[in-house]
Amino acid sequence: MAQYNITLSDEILKGLFSGDRGVAGLLEQVLNQVLQAQASEQLKTEPYERSEDRQGYRNGTRPRAITTRVGTLVLRVPRLRTGKFSTELFARYQRSEQALLITMMEMVVNGVSTRKVAAITEELCGQEFSKSTVSDLCKRLDPIVQGWNERSLKDKRYPFVLMDAIVLKIREDGRVRPRAAMIATGISEDGYREVLGIQVGDSESEAGWSEFFSWLKGRGLHGVDIVVSDSHSGLVKALQAQFQGSTWQRCQTHFMRNFLDAVPKNLQEELYGKVRAILDAPDVDTARLLLKRVVDEYGERASKAVDILESAFDDITAVLVLPERYRKRLRTTNGQERLNEEIRRRDRVIRIYPNRDSVMRLIGALLMEIDEKWQTGHGYFDMTEYWAWREEQAKKEKEKEKEKANIRKIS
Repeated sequence: MAQYNITLSDEILKGLFSGDRGVAGLLEQVLNQVLQAQASEQLKTEPYERSEDRQGYRNGTRPRAITTRVGTLVLRVPRLRTGKFSTELFARYQRSEQALLITMMEMVVNGVSTRKVAAITEELCGQEFSKSTVSDLCKRLDPIVQGWNERSLKDKRYPFVLMDAIVLKIREDGRVRPRAAMIATGISEDGYREVLGIQVGDSESEAGWSEFFSWLKGRGLHGVDIVVSDSHSGLVKALQAQFQGSTWQRCQTHFMRNFLDAVPKNLQEELYGKVRAILDAPDVDTARLLLKRVVDEYGERASKAVDILESAFDDITAVLVLPERYRKRLRTTNGQERLNEEIRRRDRVIRIYPNRDSVMRLIGALLMEIDEKWQTGHGYFDMTEYWAWREEQAKKEKEKEKEKANIRKIS
């Protein structure tokens, strides 16, 4: 990865704290220096430097405005005498903004937008755009998003996978219909988070989730140890069929909401603490002992809630078999919920998508950028302890098999 030395002026730093263009001014200055550094890389020389390796000469700059979430930035794009300056900076930085803008334009040209969306689109692009303009933009962006969403997953194992779905409204056959965007994220064998993919299905039925899981497996998803999700009945059934041998961890946050709904109000605070102790137990045996105490004490006073707790016990405590350092982040779908909130921020602008392709373009571009951020950031887990634990578990399993074989020989 390229590294650049960035110099910030006192004026920009003062503006950052005073609120005068603040982050926008800072970002504009940083990106302009990055562009100049990329020009130097292509020319093999710094400005005014004499060198036998020179690949060309500078020819000034041209202004280019880009619209971002922190405001409009005016960048000075280098011009070269010997050819066109090339940079991936705009494509990387603006991919999700491009997708949002294209989707709004698509809504306008298809006559399905609100007045608010039409006004925003005209302000951003001007009033002169057509279906052909939208089509050309889609041809540039869609293959990039599709290529990322269809990439192979064969090269890594993904021991931990989180699943969730978000319901969106899509216009199909002249009607607005709710559709499920199913999203999977994973933690790879080297401890980095990845967005594994997104697929739009008719509903969150068993058939819909089965198709999603088959698609992920077809792309090479393997080595799955624990799957974390909410208790979607269709998802759980599909999971049992498609990922046999994997353990399902039911999201504890969602479970607690369902559990407390069944608890009499006068016992809610009391039982919350008791169940929280079960979920935070150091191991499964301790959790089961605490469960027995709850059943004995509240079996008659809160029978419905206790039945829910008993039936869900194995699923909500699945992470207790893992080393302690991995449990907190894997016992809920909170990370997935934060991802959903990022999607909802854009969904609140669109409200009703003109077609499924627009969903894949907008949300896919966003997830692609988030995935790139995760891949170039810090690792999510140090997996050393996990793989040592897995090796120890494998040894214990072999010893058990040997004992069973010896018993069969004796009998």
